[in-house]
Amino acid sequence: MFHIILYNPEIPPNTGNIMRLAANTGTQLHLIRPLGFNLSNNSLKRAGLDYKKDADFFLHDSFDLCLNSIKFNEIYAFTKFAKKTFTKIKFKRNDCFLFGSETSGLPHEILDKTKVTNRLRIPMIINSRSLNLSNSVAITVYEGLRQNKFENLV
Repeated sequence: MFHIILYNPEIPPNTGNIMRLAANTGTQLHLIRPLGFNLSNNSLKRAGLDYKKDADFFLHDSFDLCLNSIKFNEIYAFTKFAKKTFTKIKFKRNDCFLFGSETSGLPHEILDKTKVTNRLRIPMIINSRSLNLSNSVAITVYEGLRQNKFENLV
């Protein structure tokens, strides 16, 4: 139903948790290299790599190759610097949720791509550094699923 795109994820348990989320929600997961870990990392396995066989999981060498490989409506880039909150959007089937790495977020060269026109944020208290990546992805995916009446989920 949706696409999760992780741009250069660095922390194995976050990616494992997101893989588990994707497998349990019918969401496609796209990882863009370089990764900050090896896919055989034990902490990734503990967090969710055993869900790899159940997840629609794809590995891409670049952001552009990722976008060229999927059919999508809109790309929503999540950044704490965005003005618009994610709850102001009506998410549709095949929308992409784009998240950056845990330590540096999304780089300007990705945010400035012509296809990335929607920047969203998840509300937090003032002066908060950031939410955990896997929590942010889960919040977003479940909001999209809620808006679409949890289509195909029981």
